[in-house]
Amino acid sequence: MSTSKEFVELNRNVHDRDSFDCGKAELNTFLHTKAAKHMAAGISRTLLLPGLTALPNGKFPICSFYTIAPCSIQRETLPSQLAKKLPHYPIPVFLLAQLAVHTEYQSQRLGEVTLTKALENLRQVNAHMRAYAVIVDCLNEEAESFYRKYDFDYLCDHNDRRRLFLSMKKVSVLFE
Repeated sequence: MSTSKEFVELNRNVHDRDSFDCGKAELNTFLHTKAAKHMAAGISRTLLLPGLTALPNGKFPICSFYTIAPCSIQRETLPSQLAKKLPHYPIPVFLLAQLAVHTEYQSQRLGEVTLTKALENLRQVNAHMRAYAVIVDCLNEEAESFYRKYDFDYLCDHNDRRRLFLSMKKVSVLFE
């Protein structure tokens, strides 16, 4: 299966959510049952890289996807030298809520491509609606290791997961 060159917004009439399998039940379930509902409710946006060849059902397979949403954090969760420069109310951030690659494409750097596209998208959004950082709640140690390779730093433990962050200043530098 070859991939498109462009990430597009999830469209349940065009993209085959049911055939997506990244090997992680929680991420599969999110895409299969929640992503479109969350988009319809206006709480997140899911973008994906579709395959180029339609499946027998006429829909296009999903090679990778990411989901982003607005969020906020308490300044006290940041390292003290960063926190002291910020106001005493919740700090706006972008939540990279989900990111997954179909098993057929794993170990081909599509995770890196997907993360890069997500950060590029958030950089563009940040030009219109400012946020301090991108945060991610790691599903497991493998996910944490992946994000740390791309300069995400530990923020705090949140809902039994390690929460990492990457400042929007660092994101901007990546695309200069």
